[in-house]
Amino acid sequence: MIEHFVQCPYCWESISILIDTSIPEQDYVEDCDVCCNPIEFYVRSADSRVLIVEVRELGQ
Repeated sequence: MIEHFVQCPYCWESISILIDTSIPEQDYVEDCDVCCNPIEFYVRSADSRVLIVEVRELGQ
């Protein structure tokens, strides 16, 4: 697991997420730790490295 920081698309606070790099493609929804709004995550990884992390408001 790799810790990665992203900015919430609702409250703009920096939040920490853990990424399992053994899963190459991940799309999931998780609530912001600060404002509790649902964030849609798009994560791609390869060779134990995080390649892409995109976050957006749910439904955008």
